[in-house]
Parts: sequence; C-alpha cells; structure tokens
Amino acid sequence: MLRSCSRCGGIHDSGFICNRGRNPLTDEQKLRNLNKWHQKSREIRERALYICEVCKDQGTVNAGDDIEIHHIIKLRDDPNGLLDNYNLVCLCVSHHKSADAGEIDPDYLRKLAQEREEKFLNDYPLL
Repeated sequence: MLRSCSRCGGIHDSGFICNRGRNPLTDEQKLRNLNKWHQKSREIRERALYICEVCKDQGTVNAGDDIEIHHIIKLRDDPNGLLDNYNLVCLCVSHHKSADAGEIDPDYLRKLAQEREEKFLNDYPLL
C-alpha cells in the first residue's frame, strides 16, 4: 500500500520511513542512548551520594534532582571515556555549565573523581 509522505511530499510504501528533514544522531548522542551509559550514570550518582562534587569540595551540599554527570574529557574527543569512572564527575547544573565552558580546570575534576573512587574502594573493598 502506498501513502503520501508528509516529509518530502513523495509517495512511499506504507512501511517506508522517510528521513528527509531529520537530523541524524551524532556519535555522542548514540553513546548517550546506550543502556550501559544510563547504568553507569546512575552508579556514579550513587557513589557521589547524589551530591555535586565541586560544591562538596567547597564546603556546601548541593543535592537533588539537578545533579548531572559530566565527562571530563568530552566524548567527541575520546569516546572510550564513556564508562570510565575517572572521567566522570557528579555536578550540579551550574557547575556542569561552567565545566562545559572550560571555566573549571579538568585536572581539578579528575582529582575529585579520583577521590570519590578511592573513598568508594576504601568503604567497599570487596566489590
């Protein structure tokens, strides 16, 4: 059965999916859609106790729904860092925006990730 396409105005078989006008997913977006990424994101949040690691280091506690996971080395620069605990840091929205803008030193963020991992391994050595 044929049907008229609302995307391109042409006629296609009813099972055909027209991609005209659609932006294909970037490699980064494809990686972020993986189930293993969502599991790792949840794991890092749990290890950080759902607290922004920069705020915590500065002596304040910022926890809640606005906590995000930041890739210290961007996925477009190193896709292999997707699931690397030492490349991931838990940040509030404000610090995440600052980190993305390059306003927070990546070495500082790596230090925070390393401290989180060392604390976790000390608290749960058998895992």
